[in-house]
Order: sequence, then C-alpha cells, then structure tokens
Amino acid sequence: MRFLKGHGTENDFVILPDPNGEVDISAVLVAKICDRRAGIGADGVLRVAPTKLSPEVAEHAGVSEWFMDYRNADGSVAEMCGNGMRVFARYLIDNGLVDAPDFSVATRGGVRRIHVEANGDITVDMGKPVVHGESVATVNGTEYPGIHVVLGNPHLACAIGDPVVQLELAYQPGFDTTVFPTGVNIELFNPVGTARAVMRVYERGSGETRSCGTGAVATAVAAAHLSGDTTGTWTIEVVGGTLTVILEEDTSYLSGPAVIVASGELMLAE
Repeated sequence: MRFLKGHGTENDFVILPDPNGEVDISAVLVAKICDRRAGIGADGVLRVAPTKLSPEVAEHAGVSEWFMDYRNADGSVAEMCGNGMRVFARYLIDNGLVDAPDFSVATRGGVRRIHVEANGDITVDMGKPVVHGESVATVNGTEYPGIHVVLGNPHLACAIGDPVVQLELAYQPGFDTTVFPTGVNIELFNPVGTARAVMRVYERGSGETRSCGTGAVATAVAAAHLSGDTTGTWTIEVVGGTLTVILEEDTSYLSGPAVIVASGELMLAE
C-alpha cells in the first residue's frame, strides 16, 4: 500500500491514497502505522477517498470531490482535523487532484473550503465555532476551568496561570465524562497581550501533540472570550510552530504551513 508522510506545524500524519475507495483500514492497522517505534509514526492517518464512493459523506459529492477520512493514532475515528486538513490539501495540490487555489474537501464534520495563499500557506474555512458553555479539566490534580468549543470535534480550551511550557502532560488529563462522553481535546494556554496565545494540547486518541489546528481555533475563541471579543485575528504559538486564526461573526479561518516529507510502500499488516 502506498503512503506519504506530512506535517503541519509538526502535527504529523500518514496519508493513504485510496482513489477507488477500496481501502478498509481497521483501528488495529491505524495504531500500528502510527506507532513511532514499530510503525511509520504519526499523530493520525488521512485516507484520501472520493466523496462519491464514501457513503457517510456521499451527499457532499456535488461540492467536494475528495473526502478526508481521518483516524486518531489509536485508530479511533474523528470528525475533523485542522492541521490534517492542510496536509491533506497539500497532497491534493501536489498531485494535481484539485483546481488550486480554491477548492473544497468533505469531512465527517462537514465540508471545508480551502484557499492556498501566495506564500504557500494553506487557509481552511473552519466554519463557525459553537460555544457550549464552561467545564473543567483536571491536570495532575489541578483543576482548570475552560470553554467548551465545538469545531466538528469537541474541545475544552483552558486559560491557565501557570506557564504551559512547565506542565507535565504524560498522563491523560481528566474531564467530566457526562459532558464529553466520547472524549475531548484539551487545550491549555497562556494569553500573551491582546491577540496572541501560547498553547499546548492533549488530543483524544493521540495524547499530547505538537500542534492541533482545531485546538488553535478553540484557543482563539476562548482567548477572545476572556478579552470580551468574538472576532479578530489571533496568533497561536504551538510547540511545533505558529498558526494564525481569524474569527469572524459567521465563520473562522485557520492558516499555516503544510509539507509532505516522504513517501513509500507500507509493509505493515494487521
């Protein structure tokens, strides 16, 4: 099976081209692929399939030719991934599968519109973030209140007083399972000035990652909320680089780099 490897601000993914919609990837296989010692190593897997051949999103075939079938590192299915979307888009562009600079991609979280910037960065229309109120994350015994934001997938973005760079995230942070029965991505951030934040993230199904695109948007929403705003442009610093988030009244945008770094033949079996 052919594969490629790419990353967006060091949030890395294995790409599996599936032009005929025939590849059936199990949770076991995904976990083996993402294993950083016995597999290729990644935060998740992106299967590239035709929308029209993918029953769960086939209704979007008229506006999006390609479906991003995203799986977390443990093999669980996810609705959306902002950094993954940019890497997915880079693959489509590099292989002449879309008419750049503007095109759409189907996801389980809805259709996402893509624009390629003049400097090569990729911008994703992430849709309107939905705020569901507040909840609490527990990290190493300390409770941090946060904002529950949905961007196709669930987030709990928590502004904390301690420097995020000093946190120990080796173990999964706790959360209210009645509020998040399918798990949640937890962002811990420090606001810096009026339009900047430093963020770390613990993603459900993957553990701590060096970046999270949907998490960056959720962090911008929470940081804006703290400053009394709902719109504006935010710079989000993650472990793997820098992302730009634009919040508008009716939608949000995520911009950043995306690169393909390798390709080859996958020899793993279940």
